[in-house]
Amino acid sequence: MRKLIVTSVALCAAVLTTQAIAQAPPAPAPAPPPAYGETVNLEQAKKAAAAAQDFAAKNGWAMAITVAAPSGDLVYFQKMDNTQFASIVIAQHKARAAATFRRPTKVFEDRIATAAGVPALTLDGVIASEGGILLVMGGKLVGALGCSGGTGQQDGQACQAGVDAMK
Repeated sequence: MRKLIVTSVALCAAVLTTQAIAQAPPAPAPAPPPAYGETVNLEQAKKAAAAAQDFAAKNGWAMAITVAAPSGDLVYFQKMDNTQFASIVIAQHKARAAATFRRPTKVFEDRIATAAGVPALTLDGVIASEGGILLVMGGKLVGALGCSGGTGQQDGQACQAGVDAMK
């Protein structure tokens, strides 16, 4: 008898939950990605990387910092002393993925946190880790910044400091 009651309660809960989910409003459509602009130049890339490095240094984080063109090609790279070697490739990957997919890498991290987002991992060049952020000037995508060496959140904060220096 107890099993019948528990099973009935569980079934009712499942039906009510399903109805609530079915009635949820659809998520708003994401904003369109920025249009392509001129590629970030070397002076601008160095300025963004320097700001990211200064922010990381103030916080005691050793980082690898990459600036990529909208095509994902390398424009500039610098590495702080004592940065782990894996971060060299990871920072480049984050910048390339952000630029070529025209979205921050945090979007992929958030997306794969749900079962519905797992297919994103099959896309060539995706990296699902915070720390790849677009460089947008005048409303146009001019490149992306990629940082690695701390936690994902620290990488994102350092990159954001570099992006903010370009405004």
